[in-house]
Amino acid sequence: MTFRITGLSPDPFRPLYGLSDAQLAQRGARRMVANSHPGFPDRITMEDVPEGETVILLNHCCMPKPSPYRTTHAIFVREGAEQAYDATGEVPQVMHRRHLSLRGFDQSGMIVEAELATGDGIAEAITRIFTNPEVTEIHAHNAARGCYSGRITRA
Repeated sequence: MTFRITGLSPDPFRPLYGLSDAQLAQRGARRMVANSHPGFPDRITMEDVPEGETVILLNHCCMPKPSPYRTTHAIFVREGAEQAYDATGEVPQVMHRRHLSLRGFDQSGMIVEAELATGDGIAEAITRIFTNPEVTEIHAHNAARGCYSGRITRA
């Protein structure tokens, strides 16, 4: 089974680019400078941001459906990111190098499958989760900190 991983659209984040630190704080967000690599995973381009570049740390609703699993969590967005990642059949390095919690959701937003995976095991786990025909999408979260990592759909 082939899968597709997409980064977040930059559209909802563009109004944050260039705001002052005080303006970001009013919105519950914070500008940071990447001081390690890897360590600051951009959720638009699905890349670890190079040291010295700025990111915005903010809360993001990754499961907006009215479900007990409705989820919001912190994410990093590279300030100025414009091109969302979109690839079929490949796991981006930003995911590949981390331990992930893969959560398979049905159409109503209920978790019906879940696995922990890392490295080459991520693609294998995605394939296993999608063997359940009820799974409409998989959300990946970093297992240690719980941050949303990305959305995976059938290709």
